[in-house]
Amino acid sequence: QVVVSDYNLSKIIKETSGLEIIGDYFITHNNSGGYPILFYLSKDGKIIKERSVESADNKDWEDITKDDKYIYISDSGNNYSNRKNLKIYKIPINEDSAEKTQIISFDYPEQNSFKINTNTIFDAEGLISIDDKLLIFTKNRREKITEIYSVPKIKGDYKAKKIKTLNVNSIITGADYNSDLKLLALTSTIDFTEYYIITINDFNLYSNKVYQINLIKIPIGKTQVEAIKIIDKNNFWITSEDESGVKYARLLRLKI
Repeated sequence: QVVVSDYNLSKIIKETSGLEIIGDYFITHNNSGGYPILFYLSKDGKIIKERSVESADNKDWEDITKDDKYIYISDSGNNYSNRKNLKIYKIPINEDSAEKTQIISFDYPEQNSFKINTNTIFDAEGLISIDDKLLIFTKNRREKITEIYSVPKIKGDYKAKKIKTLNVNSIITGADYNSDLKLLALTSTIDFTEYYIITINDFNLYSNKVYQINLIKIPIGKTQVEAIKIIDKNNFWITSEDESGVKYARLLRLKI
């Protein structure tokens, strides 16, 4: 594993928690409690512009994905298993569009208790787009698996549908999917000190096969990685949060 590029990000985005590429820009956002803003970055991590997401709150934004027309922002952080307002914001890629922010609200039909639980299985930090579906990857701290839930891309209030479980032997913190490569890439941790990239080849939403889980250590020491973007099968962009006195969040290109 080799760090090909390493850029410091503005202190404004010290809690970068999602990463997408649109045109010539990276897009990222802060994790929780901040303003509902997307930051458009140059390829060396400089803020070019900020985009406010109307009619949105940043309760706990955890990931971002897109399709041909829309950006989707997952407000799915649920560290204590007590949230009843999980949602995904849908906004047009075209900033000149007159379309309003759409809200896709969801809950987990298997969740019966909303008492505070720090060992929750109903937290989620990964979001990808496949065809007409959004896939949510849970951050299952108790069992170190990830359960994949599906919701439609249409605004509304849904019971998320559990469609697959991956035995990742770690805790998932971010996700990306490349349909041309049929490659699923996840970020994860075991003990919240070191982080990993997981790659799964030939990922198919409708297949029941057991996937080979490739776990690759991110070679940058103690950090917090919650965002990934696929370049090709061996190259990835990630962002890491401002952790352990580093002073800056970082944008890194990795070759594995």
